[in-house]
Amino acid sequence: MKRILRVAVVAMCALTAAAPASAQLGKLGKALGKADDAAAKAQKLKAMYDSLVFTDAEEQQLGQQVSDKLRVRYGVVQDKAVHKYVTLVGTVLAQASSRPNLPWKFIVLDTDGVNAYAAPGGFIHITRGALSLLQSESELADVLGHEIAHVTEKHTIKAIQQGKLVALTAEMTRNQIMSAVADKSYEILFEGAYDRGQELDADEKGVALANKAGYAPGGLGAFLARLDERNKNNPDRNGLFASHPATKERIEKLANEIRTQKLSSTAIVAGRYKASITYKPVPVTEISQITAGASGLAGSSSSTKAGGTKSSGSKLGLGKLSALGGEKKSTATIASAGARGGVPDRDAKGGSNPAIVGVTVTAAEIAEFKKGIVG
Repeated sequence: MKRILRVAVVAMCALTAAAPASAQLGKLGKALGKADDAAAKAQKLKAMYDSLVFTDAEEQQLGQQVSDKLRVRYGVVQDKAVHKYVTLVGTVLAQASSRPNLPWKFIVLDTDGVNAYAAPGGFIHITRGALSLLQSESELADVLGHEIAHVTEKHTIKAIQQGKLVALTAEMTRNQIMSAVADKSYEILFEGAYDRGQELDADEKGVALANKAGYAPGGLGAFLARLDERNKNNPDRNGLFASHPATKERIEKLANEIRTQKLSSTAIVAGRYKASITYKPVPVTEISQITAGASGLAGSSSSTKAGGTKSSGSKLGLGKLSALGGEKKSTATIASAGARGGVPDRDAKGGSNPAIVGVTVTAAEIAEFKKGIVG
């Protein structure tokens, strides 16, 4: 009997000891489960960053959103003849590019600031101010070629992918990801955030593309030298200089590229350019800038010149952002940039009309236009 009692006591002790162990195993199981969930989320997040690869149609959606914001920010020149001419030059280049089948669009922004912007999917923007500073069709072709190269090489999207520049979460839908990428793409363009390698790549590919179409490849270097002279008294990098490598380095590399690649086309086409583009350049110190702060950006009728004086002007119409792109928060981005000052071309006041100027160019018109590309 005593032996049986001892066995029972031992059994009861074993059961008592087993209870805490079971509880501990339960806690361990929960911890392992949480770790598995965390690993799964991390894997999903990695897959999301890896999936920042877009179809042509998605690129065009991104580009459309970015273009909407640029057009609201700067307005669009409402001159069909100017758009037709720029579109003809741009189309000749785009058809000779590595992505000729994109639905390329060429848009002239209504601002004295000297700048150009390439949005994904084939949306190329050049400002009225840039056109005023160019002196020939070959210079225009070289500048447009540079912007086209940003699109064909997918520089904006690659910058976002490689730098993980958008904050993704595992719960985001594809549409939400697209919206985040569009916001960041606009910021990259507005702030001039391409890296040195991408800018030099666009320089080289852009002049090679213009040369392929028959234009003298030295136009970009000539334009950069003129722009450098214009900005010599500006202490900060300005507009096209916001992200580009040092101007002298760029000009030297362009000259070396032309020489080593034996780019020998000779067409300047200055006469046709001057007959089509009659804008006069505005000195950098005379460019009216938007007033700093969201209130000024949202529709203030006053603007500030680069030298600090105020002048009257039309409303920017940034309240239309929600109608065009649904991105009210981009106003804060612009306000932040404008508040820093020191970048007259970027912060230049724009026009009030963001409407696209629709033009079409036929195959016959392009063929006829090409006949004028002669040295």
